[in-house]
Amino acid sequence: MCSRPAYADRPPRSPNPSRWTSGRGQDARGSGPVSRRSPDAYPVRGHSHRRCPPDPRPRPRLEMRTRSLRMSLPQVGEFNLIQSLRRRYGQTGRAVLRGIGDDAAMVRASSAHALLITTDLVAEGIHFNLHTATFADIGYKAAVANLSDIAAMGGTPQYLLASVAVPRSCTASNIDDLYGGLMRACRPHGVELVGGDTSESKDGLFVSVTVTGCVEPGRALRRDGAKVGDLVYVTGTLGDSLAGLRILTRKGRRQRRTSGREGANPRYVKSLVDRHLYPTARLQTGLLLAHDRLATAAIDISDGLSGDLAHVCRESGVGAEIEAAAVPLSDACRAYAVASGVDPIDWALRGGEDYELLFTVPPRNCSKLGRVLQRSTCRITRIGTIRPRAFGLRLRRQSGRVTQLVDSSYQHFRAARTTPREAAWSS
Repeated sequence: MCSRPAYADRPPRSPNPSRWTSGRGQDARGSGPVSRRSPDAYPVRGHSHRRCPPDPRPRPRLEMRTRSLRMSLPQVGEFNLIQSLRRRYGQTGRAVLRGIGDDAAMVRASSAHALLITTDLVAEGIHFNLHTATFADIGYKAAVANLSDIAAMGGTPQYLLASVAVPRSCTASNIDDLYGGLMRACRPHGVELVGGDTSESKDGLFVSVTVTGCVEPGRALRRDGAKVGDLVYVTGTLGDSLAGLRILTRKGRRQRRTSGREGANPRYVKSLVDRHLYPTARLQTGLLLAHDRLATAAIDISDGLSGDLAHVCRESGVGAEIEAAAVPLSDACRAYAVASGVDPIDWALRGGEDYELLFTVPPRNCSKLGRVLQRSTCRITRIGTIRPRAFGLRLRRQSGRVTQLVDSSYQHFRAARTTPREAAWSS
């Protein structure tokens, strides 16, 4: 038979006002307004083992969260969905140096190195179309999307895992071509295929690629380090991938060497299509920026300049001003845009899948940046300046007119989608 605990015969304790403190940390015995947690505000019925009674007032944040979970995905949107998942499930332990919210997760492996992990899923009819891309094209680009994430963190890629869900209409040769495309992108960087999974699909082809890499924790590039006064740079040229996509969707894969529209140079057309199907991950530039600690923040341009700049500003708590005249455009993109009656700057802002790097640099590092990047194989261009958060995102046109820079990049789950999006692989 269990003995009765000694405290069982004690009379119940009544609330002791001297133990209650105000919401501002002020002792309730002192003067001042009644705290929302004081016994005068919420009388206690009988005794309780709680130090304070429950708050009977409504909790709008909880109600809002519950309401949002009942919303359809088009109402929520891709980026809001990611932020919601990040708040609810993205808690990190001490070993996790960077979780949801960057180009890759960063986990401490040792005192000198961190493990980088990134993954991308691509789906037929959303990210690619088999009428405009071969299986080898799809594999190549799926690998580059992940390699570019490692580049944006200033890391070195090491291993790749690839999983595919394939309809029965595909052949073994198709899958061999897809993996051949994956390895064509990976071999120049010494990345090895170490695993994956295969499954049957009832509807369409799905490819999921995961790449791991390494970086020194103190040198890693992140999205959340931009400071007011930093200068904004990009590598390469922007808008080429969207221009190439427009050519492919108009003419199809087999006609990709033709002009696509009257007035467009066939040589330009081939260049743009190749930029869409075979982008380059800027791994060398990312390594140089990280090794010399030149950049305060970085991201790869997979969602378009406007969208990815917005990601950096959101994570860093800043705004930005971009000079439209400074945005780098290739001759091919400019010529094809003019022939199409489109402003090429719009393609650069919203296109995506250029897989160039956008990064911010303090003014004191600019001279060193020029010297260091002489070793890089790609051009870099200064396009703007980081401003205070209240400034927002603004675009200064060549005429001098300043407009609000709207995030016009593609998002999954939009309420109105007019065409499948091949140029919007998530970052």
